[in-house]
This record gives sequence, C-alpha cells and structure tokens, in this order.
Amino acid sequence: MPATGYVEIAVFLGALLLLSPKLGGLLGKILSDRPENKLPLWRFENLLLKSIGRSAEGEMSASTYLAALLAFHLAGFLVLVSILMTQGLLPLNPQHLAGVPFWLAVNTAISFVTNTNWQAYSGEATLSYFSQCLGLTVQNFTSAAVGVAVMVTLARGLKRQQTDQLGNFWRDLTRATLYVFVPLSLLLAFLLVSQGVVQNFSAYVKAVSPEGIEQILPMGPAASQVAIKQLGTNGGGFFGVNSAHPFENPTPFSNFLQLLSILLVPAALPFAFGKLSGKPRHGATLFGAMFVLMLLTLLPALWAEGQTSPATGGISFFEGKEVRFGIVPSVLWSTATTLASNGSVNSMLSSFSPIAGGLALLNIMLGEVVFGGVGSGVYGMVLFVILTVFIAGLLVGRTPEYYGKKIEAYEIKWAAIGVVLPSAVILILSATAVLTADGLSSLLNKGPHGLTEILYAFTSAAGNNGSSFAGLNANTTFYNALTGLAMVLGRLGVIVPVLLIAGRLGLKKKVPASAGTLATEGLLFGALLCGIIVIVGALTFFPALCLGPLMETLLMNQGRVF
Repeated sequence: MPATGYVEIAVFLGALLLLSPKLGGLLGKILSDRPENKLPLWRFENLLLKSIGRSAEGEMSASTYLAALLAFHLAGFLVLVSILMTQGLLPLNPQHLAGVPFWLAVNTAISFVTNTNWQAYSGEATLSYFSQCLGLTVQNFTSAAVGVAVMVTLARGLKRQQTDQLGNFWRDLTRATLYVFVPLSLLLAFLLVSQGVVQNFSAYVKAVSPEGIEQILPMGPAASQVAIKQLGTNGGGFFGVNSAHPFENPTPFSNFLQLLSILLVPAALPFAFGKLSGKPRHGATLFGAMFVLMLLTLLPALWAEGQTSPATGGISFFEGKEVRFGIVPSVLWSTATTLASNGSVNSMLSSFSPIAGGLALLNIMLGEVVFGGVGSGVYGMVLFVILTVFIAGLLVGRTPEYYGKKIEAYEIKWAAIGVVLPSAVILILSATAVLTADGLSSLLNKGPHGLTEILYAFTSAAGNNGSSFAGLNANTTFYNALTGLAMVLGRLGVIVPVLLIAGRLGLKKKVPASAGTLATEGLLFGALLCGIIVIVGALTFFPALCLGPLMETLLMNQGRVF
C-alpha cells in the first residue's frame, strides 16, 4: 500500500474520532425533551406540528408511537408508488421517461421508505427529476429521521421510570429532520457543488467524444440527493453507477467528504444516546465497540485487496475501481458503506477479492449495528447489549440489569426476535432463490461467486443496506417481490421489538446498583459486547460464507474464476 494510503486512513479515522463526540453532544442537546434554548426554527416546527393536528400534542405510549410510525410508513409508501407509476404525466421530466412498472415501483417505494435504497434500476434512465426530488429525496430525509426517533424513544424508556409515556412520534420526526438532516445536508450539498457535482434541472446534453462518438450526458439535481443519501445512511445513487459516476463524485476531495459523511452521524449517535439516556460513558462504550469491530474488518480487507493471485495475472485487484480513487479509498468506502447501512458504492464490489467482498458481506451480516443506519445502528446495538447482560447474568447467577432495570423474559424474547429475524430472512430467501429457476436465471456468474451474488442481495435487503454485489439481475418479479419482503421484515422486525422493549422498560422502577451489578461501560463490557456480536453474526452465517467467498478464495488461488 502506498504511503498516501496510510495517510488517508489516518486522516479518515482521526476525523471520525475527533468529530463524533462533538457532534454527538450537539445532537444530544437538540434531541432532548427540553433543549437548553429555543431552537432556531421553533416557530416553523410548531407550525408543522399544528398542521398534523391533535396527534402531535402530548406524549404517546409505545403502542401508540408504533401505530403512528407504521401509519407514516404506509402513507409514504403509497405516495411514492403513485409518483413512480405516474411520473410520465408529472412535471420535471425533460427526458419524457415513462411511468415505472408496478413491481419495480413497489420494490423501490419499499426500499426508500425503509431506509434501504436498494435500486434494481439505473436512475438516469428510469426516474424523472420529479420522482428523484419529491419522491426519493423526501423519503431519504424522513426514513432517516424515523431511525433517530426510535433511538430517542428507547433512550427515554431507559431513563424514565414507571410511565408509559415515551414522547411524541411526530415531534421527534420533525425535530430530527429540521435540526439534524436539513442543515447538514445543505452544508454538504454546497461543498459537493463546489467540487463539480451536478445540480440543475436541465435536459440531458449531447456531446461528441474525442473519438467522434456521440454521447448523452445525464444532468439533474444530484448534489442535493447525494448529500442526504450519505448523511442519512440511505445509500443508492442519483446515477446508475452511484458514487463511481464522475458527475456524482468527481474528485478525491468529494470522495473524502462523502466517505466521512457516511459514518459521521451514525458514529455521533452513540454519544447522543448516552447523553439522552443519562449515561454518557455507556454511549462512549458503544462507540468504542463499534470502532473496534470496524477495524477488525477494515484492516483485513485492505490487506486482501493488495494481494495478488494467479487468476489476476499476479497483480493486485485493480479491476472495478475508479482510477481517480484507487484501492485504499475504494476499500475504505466499501467498509464504511456496509457497516453504516448506507449502500452507496464508488467501486464494484463484485470485482473485489473474495476476502474483501466477503468482509463487506459480513459487515451487513453482523446486524448493521457497527455504526449501522442513523438511529437503527444504536437501537440494534442495544438489543445485543440486552443479550450480553443476560448472558453475563447467567454466568454469575444473578438477574441481569440494564440502567438499573431488571431484564426479564419479555425483554429477552423480543431482543432475540430483533436479532434473529433478519438473519432468518436472509438465509431462507437465499435458499429459496438457489433452489428455484427464477432465482438462478438472474445470475451473471456461476459457482461460489454466483452464490455470493444471491446471498449479498438478500443480506443487503434484510439489513436495509441497499448496496449491490453486481452481476445479479434484480429487476425481475421474483427478486422485486422477495427483496421487498426482506426489506420490510428487516426494518420492522427490529423497530417493533425495540419499541415494545422501550415501553416495558419505561414502566419499570430502577433498583440501586450493588456489588453484583454488571457495569455496562468500560473495556470489559465492550469486549463482552464485541464477542456476542461476532458469535451471533459470524457463526450464524459461517456455513454460507464457506460456500461463497471462502470457497472462491481457495479456487482463485488455483487460478480458477467464475
């Protein structure tokens, strides 16, 4: 690896370590029940809440909060399907693109409503500016805000005692959108435009290459969507090849800005969670566990991409990577995007070495809790925390406690469901695809690489990641339907348990800590938490990984490719 690669890694990790606590403290103040001062847009916030009606007044129980969240998701889904299918009749469509077919519209709407942004289409060839702006970009903001709202509600359940009131969904949604994602997105969009990311409503431009070949250059309001897709861990791309497209990511500096923005908010939210729940050191412990687990996959991936193989003619794995970026920024991006439930790419994951591609797959399989999606990474991590304190309690023969509250059968059952359900969805749907003609007919490659294509598609969908391993034709009725199902179960299969657990914890009374209480902060607990995540995530998928990336590695070392 060149010296510049070490410098870039150091700058990226240093920026993450420096900015995360600062931003986390600020977000904790903004999202608290009683901000220290009136927030700048409080009049506009109140106006929005009044427009919603009486449901935006007062606080809600966990069940009411969940009902409001589900209703909001359903409304967003129906509106987005309608926009996509009728875009040919709507304005801001200079290319006169036709409406999106039903199953693709359903899959895309589910994808953006669930913060997955799985795309079985090429954006510039399929969607109008109206669909991109008022359809997809709106959901990029709101789906991210929903994740933050659920995290805030869980923090209230841990902090409060003997109450079923856990805040108001509409207030939390509005505050996260107005004060977190809108300002950060405006700043990032401005910086991206300064680097050459396109931002206009022009018709596509015809150009002639130096070889005399006529080309059509896509235009559009890309910078505004790119900003929130990264900051909200939405992923996807305005253009088909995503952040590998020079109009979406033109320079090394724009690449670094987008790369940092992928992890910036997810890395800050553990600190915000600690502040909101009343235990800042616990939030720092969660961040520490996430950071260590990131290094455990980032460093081997960097090593693997620098190796050679008989199948590559004795050179490193340069194929599928943009020349203006190179290996190190590509591996940094693949690690960040799969850890953060982001899904955007600046290189083709299918062209990575089997080990590096397998590690990207493993990042999602760990449950998208190593930073994870905005909000969802933290509340997903808390499910593993509950399992950790339960297992530690069994070892010492003591009833487990978390935040001074007894962890009982109810919490353990729902935590287990939230952890196991997405894994079960991945394995069951992948097996279905492997055993059916419709599933196999979409493959580009055979053998273990083809298995990885299928496994990655359902892992990405159920993990609400949205990235694609490439090669697999996912725009079929079979894959649109099954990946849509995986996205819904992957999103709601975690949110529902988390809100039910928050509701039960809010009703409980805290008990004083004693000599036998397991401290949920510090190195010891962080190590236990990392161990549980690796055991549950890695071992669940170990057989599938052996048949896919590990088998391909052994065969590639013999000069065989697929």
